[in-house]
Amino acid sequence: MFATKCAYMQRLIFVFSYPFLWVLAILPFPLLYLISDFVYFWVYHIIRYRRKVVDYNLALAFPKLSVRERNKIRKEFYHHFCDSFLEMIKTLKMSDKQLKTRFKILNPEVLKEIEAQKKSYILLMGHYASYEWVHALHFHAITFKAYGVYKPIKNKHFDKLIRKIRGKYNTHMLPSKIVPKIILKNKKNQTLSSYGMVADQSPRPKKAKHYVNFFNHKVPSFVGPEYLAKKLNLSVVYLHVNKTKRGKYEARLQPITYTPYQYEDFKLTDIYYDLLEKQINENPAYYLWTHKRWKHKLNELDAKNPA
Repeated sequence: MFATKCAYMQRLIFVFSYPFLWVLAILPFPLLYLISDFVYFWVYHIIRYRRKVVDYNLALAFPKLSVRERNKIRKEFYHHFCDSFLEMIKTLKMSDKQLKTRFKILNPEVLKEIEAQKKSYILLMGHYASYEWVHALHFHAITFKAYGVYKPIKNKHFDKLIRKIRGKYNTHMLPSKIVPKIILKNKKNQTLSSYGMVADQSPRPKKAKHYVNFFNHKVPSFVGPEYLAKKLNLSVVYLHVNKTKRGKYEARLQPITYTPYQYEDFKLTDIYYDLLEKQINENPAYYLWTHKRWKHKLNELDAKNPA
């Protein structure tokens, strides 16, 4: 009975929300960003969405910056955060030409060289700049069967919508729990594939096999991408995304290794986090600071970790 009632409420919420999302998706970009400015005012000043978490994270990552400097980053982040959310919705009705011109790949030859070797690969990235529009790679480089790893959301109707948005450009969305199964199956069937993974989430300490040094704090890390790369000899490439202006992004592909089995355990994971930290330092406002990345860090500061 309870499950039925929950399912009904999930559907009801989706039915009432979808027309609003559809209207947002058909708006021209200038009007979309005007709405984003309005959303920013409410999210930042009125609702104050996760402000304590953002302040805590910025204090951990940039202790040498002044409060004024960190507050400047915080404001810029919330502007970008609202833009990113609306850009994801906009993907529903974006044309191929729009996406291709708004998300450019500066060196697509990196993936073309890997694909020419008939070798599957893992494409690593962080929660930085635009990870929603990375599907533009299909217009520039990827010819292999492409997969995007994600964590399903509880509302199955919104989950279906998210898969529709992210899978619009021939990307097959994979729930994280079945990733090893699918990769092994593709390896057995000799299906050449590209696996996109955003790998900077925070696992529970009990499940962590490795801690990385991320902004001078030891935090647990997922090592699944490295494990799969070494076990199945998959090349590993880092996608460095840069926001050039509002609604415009450029990405550079940086090979990490073509021979993962030659690296000692956890070395590839450390390299990934080093690249991510360097990218964040270039412009901190474009990282996802609302995520509790440091909630399981080993060396606690005096500041209280917000619940």
